Amino acid sequence: MSATAVHSLWTTAADPISKIDAPKIEYGQLAPTLIVVGAAVLGVLVEALVPRRSRYYAQMFVAVVALAAAFAAVVVLAANGYGTTKAGIAAMGAVAVDGPALFLQGTVLLTALVGLFTFAERRLDPEAHGNRVDSFAAQAASVPGSDSEKKAVRAGFTTTEVFPLLLFAVAGMLVFPAANDLLTLFVALEVLSLPLYLLCALARRKRLMSQEAAVKYFLLGAFASAFTLFGIALLYGYSGSMSYATIAQVVDGTVQDVDPALADTMGNDALLLVGAALLVMGLLFKVGAVPFHMWTPDVYQGAPTPVTGFMAAATKVAAFGALLRILYVVLPGLRWDWRPVMWAVAIVTMLAGAIVAITQTDIKRLLAYSSIAHAGFILAGVIATTPSGISSVLFYLAAYSFVTIGAFAVVTLVRDAGGEATHLSKWAGLGRRSPLVAVVFAVFLLAFAGIPLTSGFAGKFAVFKAAAEGGAVPLVVVGVISSAIAAFFYIRVIVLMFFSEPRPEGPTVAVPSPLTMTAIGVGVAVTVVLGVAPQYFLELAGDAGVFVR
Repeated sequence: MSATAVHSLWTTAADPISKIDAPKIEYGQLAPTLIVVGAAVLGVLVEALVPRRSRYYAQMFVAVVALAAAFAAVVVLAANGYGTTKAGIAAMGAVAVDGPALFLQGTVLLTALVGLFTFAERRLDPEAHGNRVDSFAAQAASVPGSDSEKKAVRAGFTTTEVFPLLLFAVAGMLVFPAANDLLTLFVALEVLSLPLYLLCALARRKRLMSQEAAVKYFLLGAFASAFTLFGIALLYGYSGSMSYATIAQVVDGTVQDVDPALADTMGNDALLLVGAALLVMGLLFKVGAVPFHMWTPDVYQGAPTPVTGFMAAATKVAAFGALLRILYVVLPGLRWDWRPVMWAVAIVTMLAGAIVAITQTDIKRLLAYSSIAHAGFILAGVIATTPSGISSVLFYLAAYSFVTIGAFAVVTLVRDAGGEATHLSKWAGLGRRSPLVAVVFAVFLLAFAGIPLTSGFAGKFAVFKAAAEGGAVPLVVVGVISSAIAAFFYIRVIVLMFFSEPRPEGPTVAVPSPLTMTAIGVGVAVTVVLGVAPQYFLELAGDAGVFVR
């Protein structure tokens, strides 16, 4: 073959390569996520390059500035109409920038900022060897009780890696409810989960229990991720696409240009039903719905309390956002198939969470079962399949996340010689020993119970109203019964705090720094404001409740 012929073959083969389009990325619309990811990477560099004694302040500064800047970016996007008139798909179809995405991203960022203050608290434990200590292990890599751990404590080491880990988790949570194709959804799921597995293992006290919690969370989370991935593969096999819009068109039968190779599988409903079931199963694991809830009590109890508070609030917000988008954008054509299943899941979740919580003797496990019951209440709004269903879920998530962070911040204050006193018997008479802390905790418990004039009442009312309008009246009846059962154990704790005799060897209430005070103060303020004057925020959620398709 002559040299010219070879050359011409080479150029024809290479010709299409020159036509690959450069990806078109809307950096402005993705700014909140990019700011958080950039700060997380910067946090890793701080960990590597900044001297040990300055790391805590440097990490704290980077994390606070990043979360505040990212929230400002969300507000700017919303103010410029990206939540309503300019809503669209960014990053070549991978991410949706619309009302629900921006609302949930704003909620996650504010929750993370408040949670960050509890991470940074260093005044609750007595000083160790002249150094202030926080809730996290002095050196995560050392074996509990070993010489290397004792040396690390004596040297005053602190695990400042928790700040970049928090930021990486937040970055995943920002993409998760906004993902517009299945691959992005899965990557976001892993990015938010892996840092949480690590954070759960880092408690300074009760380290073995903390590591056990992390292993349980990791193993069950890996199973759930595998289910999700298998569901994604089946949905791809069914529709020939990862894009939410295309899958929805194939489900509805409105797809225009069908690839001949896929024409045979597109009619295979078994792929669709099994794929959708596995995908939704993975998301129900993340929100802690029954029967995928088994990890919740153990992980909430074993993880460091600041991590539990952050995880309980922010993960629920991100996971419910993703679940809403899957059900309302990808599978609206399957509504008659998924609604009955979701009815069953919601009913079992509400009842199981409320009934099992009555038997708990540990305050963190009690709040864990309470969070399972709340997942059931939120599912009632998801089942409504109406615009008011979306907006009520958004409002409930915003209200619930601040109550949760505030409640777990209060739990960090009640201490005895072994660290946090989480056994309920230790809380007896707390109202006489420390009236202010007991009153604040009572406010949070009343909000969880859904008592009027708290954010919990406004949220439950909105969700149940949407479910009733969507034709799910029996579900609302079960929800009200579950709320009544749940109110019993919340009020039991309040009675224990105010009407029991304090024990002489009972715990003390630590005096927190302004950081934890801010976290608790914000929680109380949001709880009261959303309870007394919820209208503005309900309208905000209503305006934000339209998915871009």
